Amino acid sequence: MSHFQHVRPQVSDPGSGNPGTELRSSQGSGLHAGRDLRNVVVVKTLAEPAQAAQAVPPPAPAVGPGGDSRTRARVKALLLEHGAATAAELSEAVGLSSAAIRRHLDAMLIDGDAVAREQHIYGQRGRGRPAKIFALTDAGRLRVGPHTYDDLANAAMRWISRHGGEGAVAAFAEDLVGGLEERCRAAVRDAGEDPLSRAEALAGALSAEGYAASASTIASGGQLCQHHCPVAHVAAEFPQLCEAETQVISRLVGTHVQRLATIANGDGVCTTHIPAPMTRPIRKIAPTTISATTISATTISETTISETTERVQL
Repeated sequence: MSHFQHVRPQVSDPGSGNPGTELRSSQGSGLHAGRDLRNVVVVKTLAEPAQAAQAVPPPAPAVGPGGDSRTRARVKALLLEHGAATAAELSEAVGLSSAAIRRHLDAMLIDGDAVAREQHIYGQRGRGRPAKIFALTDAGRLRVGPHTYDDLANAAMRWISRHGGEGAVAAFAEDLVGGLEERCRAAVRDAGEDPLSRAEALAGALSAEGYAASASTIASGGQLCQHHCPVAHVAAEFPQLCEAETQVISRLVGTHVQRLATIANGDGVCTTHIPAPMTRPIRKIAPTTISATTISATTISETTISETTERVQL
């Protein structure tokens, strides 16, 4: 228990000379009576300093970035194993406080690795709000462990090639990108007839599909760059996917295009060149000069035709 005492400092009067009213302080304290002290000072004293010191918990040890990453990986593994869990359940399993676990869960929510929802209570519900339950998102599951989607897709493409031939693979690729073409067509419809303007609109539509595309203007026309390819691993073995996609780009921008680089071929970016629209120059026609000889010959011809016509009538 602490006691608060009001202590009135005793300040000496320079003119009185009374030593009993001098400031009672230790020599060399550095305090000046006129500047540093006021009329009333509150002093806090602890009645039981030993017990109070024991009541204060020791500071928690600092956790470095490595410890944070290991703890978060452990939390993700538990959510993957159990499907969903509350912060209290994760705290008990990991051996950390609920506040520390919530800090990791909040970071996972921001990163899109986890979602939170209210826990469904069966039967009679107690007072207060139900605890939140946390689960991994699809993106969070992908970061926890590897998946074999590419292997599965490659196996399916090999099966099509083995049983249907190269024509079947090309037909499948065209059908696959057909849906992409229909979704992107609405975006380029309002871009006008200029291929470069349509390419810019197409870049926005492709970015919405996950291709991270951009369009730029160069001296010879324009470039459509795709910084991500969802089927790069499969297209590396089956280039028909890239060829079908190039045809879709050509139809959407309304002109012939040329694929310069692909991620599937080991390049950093899929780059498609869009030629600048060709404008036909206006051919200048030289003025025609009619000579006197030509006029004379024309007059003679007209006279001959007139005489011939009169003879026929007779």
